[in-house]
Amino acid sequence: MSSVAQKRSFGAAFWDWMTTVDHKKIGILYLIGGGFFFVLGGIEAMLIRIQLLQPNNDFVSAGLYNDLITMHGTTMIFLAAMPILFGFMNYIMPLQIGARDVAFPFINSLGFWMFFFGGLFLNISWFLGQVPDAGWTSYASLSIASPGHGIDFYAIGLQIAGGGTLMAGINFLVTIINMRAPGMTYMRMPLFTWTTFVASAMILFAFPPLTVGLFFLTFDRMFGANFFDHTMGGNTIIWEHIFWIFGHPEVYILILPAFGIFSEIFPIFSRKRLFGYPAMVFATVLIGFLGFMVWAHHMFTVGLGPTANAIFAVATMAIAVPTGVKIFNWLLTIWGGSIRVTTPMLYALGFIPSFVMGGVTGVMQGAAPLDYQLHDSYFIVAHFHYVIVGGVVLAILGGLHLYWPKMFGTMLNEALGKITFIFFFVGFHCTFLIQHWLGFWGMPRRVWTYMDGQGWNTANVISSVGALLMAIGVIVLVINIIMTVAKNERIGNDPWGDGRTLEWAIPSPPPFYNFTATPLVRGLDTVWIEKSEGNMTGLTPAEPITDIHMPNGSIIPFLMTFGLFVAGFGAMFHQETSWGLPVLIFGLAWTFVAMAARSLKDDLGFHVTKEQIQRDVDNASKGGRI
Repeated sequence: MSSVAQKRSFGAAFWDWMTTVDHKKIGILYLIGGGFFFVLGGIEAMLIRIQLLQPNNDFVSAGLYNDLITMHGTTMIFLAAMPILFGFMNYIMPLQIGARDVAFPFINSLGFWMFFFGGLFLNISWFLGQVPDAGWTSYASLSIASPGHGIDFYAIGLQIAGGGTLMAGINFLVTIINMRAPGMTYMRMPLFTWTTFVASAMILFAFPPLTVGLFFLTFDRMFGANFFDHTMGGNTIIWEHIFWIFGHPEVYILILPAFGIFSEIFPIFSRKRLFGYPAMVFATVLIGFLGFMVWAHHMFTVGLGPTANAIFAVATMAIAVPTGVKIFNWLLTIWGGSIRVTTPMLYALGFIPSFVMGGVTGVMQGAAPLDYQLHDSYFIVAHFHYVIVGGVVLAILGGLHLYWPKMFGTMLNEALGKITFIFFFVGFHCTFLIQHWLGFWGMPRRVWTYMDGQGWNTANVISSVGALLMAIGVIVLVINIIMTVAKNERIGNDPWGDGRTLEWAIPSPPPFYNFTATPLVRGLDTVWIEKSEGNMTGLTPAEPITDIHMPNGSIIPFLMTFGLFVAGFGAMFHQETSWGLPVLIFGLAWTFVAMAARSLKDDLGFHVTKEQIQRDVDNASKGGRI
């Protein structure tokens, strides 16, 4: 009997997922959680586009519109795009490097629950009628003055979620440095692993400033501090620096893993080795470095002076060089290849022109004089959506179709996948291309409504219709997932037929211990090398089958984070209610007790015996599942 194919009751299965420390299950939890928030952010976007469908519209009030644009941006960046990418990183990266798990499985679980409870905390603001309303950047000049608890939900919710992100980044770094299979040198790592590595290093340096800024903001609003209040000696510009020291690297934290996904898709469906692998690696590292040199281009209009503006203008334009290297290498990978236009490949092909447009309009903003003219117009909305949606979201959708078979052992319907792509891609360009012209024609961003007769009516209708087409594409994707789950037609290790990296040589989905024996890596695209030399398993073991040590599951990460979640409410209401302070103390005490339990409990994990593994191997050789 398989070591994992065990029938369980609903309760047992639910407990298993709540306590899991398996990187693959945590990856799926990130995908589900991020997917939920993606739909939520999409609904908020649709409400925004309905409001802007016609002039003088009052579909939503001005205050609710502020709530919607704040929550849409915050949700999509912090709670949808990043967690979904973390889902891919969690699931795929350890498999690509031949590891059995991440370096710190317990912390991996803790990171997920912190993201989940942080997102939950933020969105409970809708039910209490006190929603963040100062924009996703929450500039201190607005956030300090905002009444109610909306900004408090923002500050505390993002602190909880941000802590989880920082833990995940450190975990990925340690995993890649220490847990690569024998023979997998740095220059043999797949590009997705490389981009995970650089993005994780960026998280290590970008998230602490955000945490400090949110800490200051929390103390300004709840405990009478004055870090940002200029009437009391504070300075609101400090918040802008702190936020963008985090905020612009965040764009590259998102886009680098997306680049990694496309760097896996192009070689598989072109049946060619990735062109210019060393250049792609160095371009990835250079983008990571330059990503920290550009934050002040968000502040050209603040008045930093011509010297600072010139330095950050040059740095902003320079980052186009390594990005251009990547674009040309992807094109040269396709060039002369035996191309299969599958659904993932469609997303990859659609990504190149879309992202180039977003990148070029970004380089334009690097010119400070032009930025003075455009920075508060719809041109900027168009630019960053072309980067985030045209880059990150297309990668997420392409990656979902690519890796779904590996994660769940079934294949998403290709026809429905292509229909999703067509609706989403056409809708995306309808929505955002026209917004460049809206910006040129003078329509400011963040406006609740606009007057008739300014020449913006038709363009806004086109933009809103495009958003509707994107929504239809997402609905078709959901239908595709439901149909695939219902059919449950199982597939083999390498359903695309041309997998090149280690994850395609093991069963779909993989056993909880990933590899029956640690693989030996003999070069870049190791599975491709093995198959081309006649080893159709795609793997050469580095050692004989032996006992495998695995970690135990634990409910403590859930409990620890739940304490922080409760303490957040106590901190927020401690000044105006009698129960606020006790709840704050109770939540913190709960968390400390859970931490103490973790510290005092001697959890040594368990071993999967080699006899059990051998039985799984024998079962698989007879057509069964591991």
